[in-house]
Amino acid sequence: MLYLDNAATAPLRREALEAMWPYLTAAFGNPSSPHEIGKAAAAGLDDARHRIASCLNVRASQITFTSGGTEANNLAIKGACLARPRGRHIITTPIEHDSVLETVDYLHRFHDFEVTMLEPDRFGRISPQSLKEATREETTLVSIGYANNEVGTVQPITELRAATAAPFHTDAVQAVHLPFNLGVDAFSLSGHKFGAPKGIGVLWSKLPLEPVLHGGGQENGRRSGTHNVAGAVACATALELARTENYPDLNGFIASVLEIPGAHLTGHPTERLAGHASFLFDGIGSETVLIELERRGVVCSPGSACGSGEVSHVLLALGVLEDDARTAVRCTFSTTHSHEDVLRAAEAIKEAVATVRG
Repeated sequence: MLYLDNAATAPLRREALEAMWPYLTAAFGNPSSPHEIGKAAAAGLDDARHRIASCLNVRASQITFTSGGTEANNLAIKGACLARPRGRHIITTPIEHDSVLETVDYLHRFHDFEVTMLEPDRFGRISPQSLKEATREETTLVSIGYANNEVGTVQPITELRAATAAPFHTDAVQAVHLPFNLGVDAFSLSGHKFGAPKGIGVLWSKLPLEPVLHGGGQENGRRSGTHNVAGAVACATALELARTENYPDLNGFIASVLEIPGAHLTGHPTERLAGHASFLFDGIGSETVLIELERRGVVCSPGSACGSGEVSHVLLALGVLEDDARTAVRCTFSTTHSHEDVLRAAEAIKEAVATVRG
């Protein structure tokens, strides 16, 4: 089976599983407990936090472990906006992940925040000039994703950061292989996107945060709840590996798929995630293509797993018609895929589309 849905979730790395195993067995204690088993767990948690900070060149004290990217985005946005509500104005885009859009909508409905949506170009890029013009002196927060999970477009975050003085958060869940010297104030990661288990995420933020979860005051009061120590250790191990790896070259793959009549690449043609390629196929529903691909041993998806069954709000925001958006097929490779895997995937897509059209 050729698995090409890594943007939804990546396989658990063996190294991450082995790293977390001691904290599921001998050092299983609660890291808030004062006894030796608790201290062993606390030491593992502290080590994981410092390793992640070292990978990303940030301060360990500014890292908060969460249950995943969705919670990290919620804490980043709600936490920053409610801790510093002056102005009650948020700037974001219509192509963000649902965890960003729904959080912003919550703040609008229940806390009277005004929301400015920056319009992307047809490739999904946001203009720094549009951000500059939208920023006010009292703007509370800007939240723009580093890389789009559906079309793969990478935003010019450094230029966007320079265009505004407002506090800046970026959803970096899909961008773990990209540079992180961005000058932003907060970013979110999700472990299962790069080989850690589901259920662990990371928020780095140097902004004051009002907690979203209240309780025992763990994570320096920013996120209460018993720590997922094993998940944090696995996350550190997976991140260290992910930051050193490279994806296979997809230029030939994209060119091959675009030889299919009526095939269109979505997202930016060059400023895009390595390992990511998504297409539209004129007149063919994605479900039938995906069935044919799976029959050929290739697994991919129509887009975001969080929006399964729905027309992509990202594609609609890029000006794609609803019927055309229903033809989307997203292929997201891993760093373990070979050149032969890439060739096999291209041929499978050609065969699947031909079968459906035939």
